[in-house]
Formats: sequence, structure tokens, C-alpha cells
Amino acid sequence: MDSIFVSKIPHGPKVVFAPQKNTETVTLLVLLPLGSRYETLNLGGASHFIEHLLFKGTNRRPSNFIISQELDRLGAEYNGFTGEDHTGYWVKTIRRHLDTSLDLLSDMLFNSLFRKSDFEKEKGVIIEEIKMYRDNPMFYIENLFEKALYGDHPLGRLISGEISQIKNLKLKELLSFKKKFYQSDNLIVVVAGNVKKEDIKNVKKYFNVSSAKHNTPQFKVFNRRFPSSRVEILNQNTKQIQIALGGIGYPYKHRYSLPLELLSIILGGYMSSRLFSKIRVEQGLTYFIKMGVNAFVDTGNFVIRAGVDKNNTEKTILLILEELDKIKKNPPSAEELNRAKDYYEGRLKISLEDSADVASYYGSRVLFYKDNLSPSELVKKIKKVRAEEIQFVARELFNRKNISLSIIGPFKNKNIFEKILNY
Repeated sequence: MDSIFVSKIPHGPKVVFAPQKNTETVTLLVLLPLGSRYETLNLGGASHFIEHLLFKGTNRRPSNFIISQELDRLGAEYNGFTGEDHTGYWVKTIRRHLDTSLDLLSDMLFNSLFRKSDFEKEKGVIIEEIKMYRDNPMFYIENLFEKALYGDHPLGRLISGEISQIKNLKLKELLSFKKKFYQSDNLIVVVAGNVKKEDIKNVKKYFNVSSAKHNTPQFKVFNRRFPSSRVEILNQNTKQIQIALGGIGYPYKHRYSLPLELLSIILGGYMSSRLFSKIRVEQGLTYFIKMGVNAFVDTGNFVIRAGVDKNNTEKTILLILEELDKIKKNPPSAEELNRAKDYYEGRLKISLEDSADVASYYGSRVLFYKDNLSPSELVKKIKKVRAEEIQFVARELFNRKNISLSIIGPFKNKNIFEKILNY
């Protein structure tokens, strides 16, 4: 990968160029530091709703069909996404269509129509999307976990908003929210793949739209607390019980964020991990078990997920907790730690063969870390993590009094699960 080039358009977006050799593709990614955690209750789901409406038409491309047809003619891959702390829009094409991608995406961002008719119709679409995720326990379990972990803080709410919030949302309020924060100087424009420094002139051509007034999105900082109830149950008559167990982790840039990443891999990141070996291979209790880590500017979390038979729910939870206790007592062996480091490096480098993943990597570095640390530099930092640091993280985070649990299945009584956590 060639050197990264970062530039700033005066009163406009920050631009990141991430050239790659031996690829025909180029990915244009636009990121905005705005997501569900920036919303008030009456605006729940607003960021996600705006993402939907940007594909509905502009003055020059007045319908969703015209936008889709133009992108499809390019053979493009494209979409938008919304998270708790950011929103993104991307187009991936071959090199010669970069100019069209820049034209189209900037047109959507700055000139979308936001018609009343589209707004009302899209309410129905989003409500059905919420129902789809709600009816799929494997999708919904992490939402339930975040509710258990973050409570009534915005991080504990649905990114999409609740159905009642979508029904009550007003177009005037949505437009006011968009106008305030969808400003060019809040954007990060990433161009990755078969690109050259001289392409900056085309980015400036389409994204040199000065903001009339700068408004930086503000969010409610999460202050760690320990709720009286740390168990959330969604009582559903499912054939398989979904479990999500975890707790507060670390924010971006925390000194122990990388040790936590490796700890997550050792415990539940691959098929030779401790949880997989113990609970699937040795005990035969589950087909799926995995641990993951999420980070935000001010906090983070770790979560272990599994799908089990109802009769094995308590046993599985206890076995997971036992594995957390074990690594608190004894740090990983040198062989185990090196295997996790090699896995991290391998997965990172494999993913970065794709221009879309390169755009995502550098966009995230600039947006959340305020740097452009290269993958090779990141790997060097990973290689320096010591077993003692991983044990320290386990001891700090794996206190049972700090653990939250969410369950989807035919259960009504929290007491037995609260007793397990309080043991």
C-alpha cells in the first residue's frame, strides 16, 4: 500500500486518499460524526431516517429509481449505514467511474429533496425494518444487551428508533436536525484503491461546499454506573435461546484497547479459542459462540454471544463465567498470545485487499482516532502487547458485579440469572 495523503478543504471536508497497487477498483466513502447517540428522545431514529431519504432523489436525479439506475449502470456496489456515533455513504466502482461517484454522492448529500410523500412512505419501510430485526433473535440480542448495559442512556437505544418514535417523527424536525449537522466541514471524504494525489481536484470540485455556520455534533457522555438489574429478558417462544453476556470495555485510543482486542480473540475470536473449545467442542452445548469488542469515544464494551438449548442456558452461562475467571488467574501462554497476534495481523491484512475495507480502515482512523496510523504500524503495536497486560484487562473488566446479560427465549423470571451473576 502506498503512502496515505490527508488534506483539508478550507471550510469544507477533510479528504483522505489511500492508494492501493494492483487493483482496478476505487471506493468513495463519506463519513459524518453523527449517529443515534446524538439524538434526543423525540428525534429517535433521525440519523437512520436521513440515511434512507438521501437515496430518494435530488433536483438533478429526482427519484430513487434514477439514482439506482445510474449506479447500477456503473456496475457499482453502494449503500449507506448508520451507527451510534457515525453515518456513512459509499460507492465502489472501477477507476474510470470515480468522477461519476463523486458527482452522485455529493449531489445526494447536498441536494436531496426530502419530499413529504417520500418521508411518509419511508416511515412504513423503516417500521418494517425494525420488525425484521426484532423478529430475528440473532440480530436483536445485541440491541437487548446494549439496553441491559447502558440503560436509558442513548447508547442503550435502538439506532433505528422505536416504532412509536418513527410514527411520531415530524419532517420539519428531521430537516432541522439534518441542516444543523450535515455540513461539509463535518464530513470526512475517503477515496481508496486505484487513486492518485491529483484526484484531489475532482474531490474539491464536488465537495467544496462551504458551511454557512459550523455546528459540531454533541453527545451525552456515558458515566459508568451499575444498575440494580443487569439482566434483560425478551420472552419469546424460540427453539434456541440467544445469550449475550458482557460489560463495559474501553474507548478508542485507550492504552488497554489493544490488549482487550487480543483477549477477545483468545477467548472467543476463532475456532481454537477457549470458549469455542470448551463450550462447543468439549461440552457440545452450542453451534455458535463468539466474543467481540465495540468502542466509542468515551466508552466501549465487550460481549460474548451464544445460541443454546433452553435446558442448557444456565450451564452455558456458568461455563462462560468460569472461563472469564480462569484468565483472570492465569495469563495466556506465550504460544496462545502469539497465535492471537498472528490471527489479528492475518485478518487485518486479508481484509485490506479490498478497497472498501481500506476506505473503512482509514476513515475510522481519521474520524475516531484523529490519526492515519498504517496497518503495519498497528500490527507493530499489537506485537508489543504482553501477557501481563491481557491479564490486567481481564481482572479489571471481568468482575461479575460489572457483567450484564441479555436473553431471548421462553423465560419470564430474571431472579435465577441475577443470582448467577451475583455469585
